[in-house]
Amino acid sequence: MEITTGPPEVRVPVSAEATDTVGTAEAVLSKRTGATVRLADAEDLGGSDRSVVMRVRIAESPFELPRTVVVKHYGECPAEARSDPFAHEAASCQLTTALPPEARIGPELIAHDAAERLLVLEDLGRGSTLADVLFADDPRMAERALLAWARALGRLHSTTAGCEADFDALMRRLGARSWTDPVADDITRSVGELPELLSQTLGVDTPPRMVERLTGATELLESSRYRSFSPSDICPDNSLVTGSGVRFMDFEWGCVRDVAMDAAYLQYPFPSSWCSYALPDNLAESMLSTWRSEIVEVWPELDDDEVLMPRLFNAQLLWVWVSTWWFLPRTGETDRPIDLHMPSPRRSTALVDRWRHLRSDAEKADMADVAEFADRVVDALVDRFGAGALHLQPYPAFRTT
Repeated sequence: MEITTGPPEVRVPVSAEATDTVGTAEAVLSKRTGATVRLADAEDLGGSDRSVVMRVRIAESPFELPRTVVVKHYGECPAEARSDPFAHEAASCQLTTALPPEARIGPELIAHDAAERLLVLEDLGRGSTLADVLFADDPRMAERALLAWARALGRLHSTTAGCEADFDALMRRLGARSWTDPVADDITRSVGELPELLSQTLGVDTPPRMVERLTGATELLESSRYRSFSPSDICPDNSLVTGSGVRFMDFEWGCVRDVAMDAAYLQYPFPSSWCSYALPDNLAESMLSTWRSEIVEVWPELDDDEVLMPRLFNAQLLWVWVSTWWFLPRTGETDRPIDLHMPSPRRSTALVDRWRHLRSDAEKADMADVAEFADRVVDALVDRFGAGALHLQPYPAFRTT
């Protein structure tokens, strides 16, 4: 059986060299405008093994185009992949580009070509990402950026409420027979597999009542009246801090899901990301309040704690569960950082922090069974990985206070 040890990711080989990408982008833009467009000064923006991403200058065009654009060129999607990241990103960008400019939270889609698997996007500039701000040394700027991030997320949810049929149509137009939230797939799998893993690696047995709680929580993954568009991967390095607010980038897994799944990302900061450190006391609550202030016009009942908090707790439970399935070191594995190439906390430390928060939230919600189970998991993690796992540091920006 294949064991997943991190968030879902499709590995797509890049089939085109950078020079081919520029030439393909020129052809796509020329077709889009009906006249010759020339590009110059290509700058590699990092990309991945799924795609080439670069900033290019519009060197020649008879029409008014931005001075620079970002080009993203995907390789072929493997036949065994559960969904196509190009289709997700193209459909997501079409959906968000259709929003009024003042409500737009991602880059404008300037042109795309499904056959060439290429997107031409608005260049959002060279500003700092949220990760840059969190790893700098200005706590006030970091706090403002996190609140702006929460506001942008709430605005996105409120402006794309009820968009599922539109997103589905866009995906089908791009050739996708169906689409899925990758986190939902992994959550479903983890509900069945994590109990055995906890038993094998930590000696913790999962009681039937806990499995019932999880099964009930997975109702969030089904249709509800609180579904909206989500970039899915809303990690700090995919969030650009601009003068007009936070803009989200990278919609390779954009989907429609219950807004509670994104709101819980505020409470257990970025549980699928390498960038998952502790927040100062009460900041998560302030972020949640900011998010709620944006969505109450669409869903006024979510301003009622009796409506929102049970849904939010279920989402938090699912995030803790699936991130434990992703990151818990298997038997024989070392307790390494979440990402070996980034300044990440150790896996055990991040997981202890999440289970401790879950224990506290369960106690507040009068869920003694969940609190007791979380307490056992925390003790087992500390027994295996040492007392150092008890201390998750705050983000560097908050270590100076």
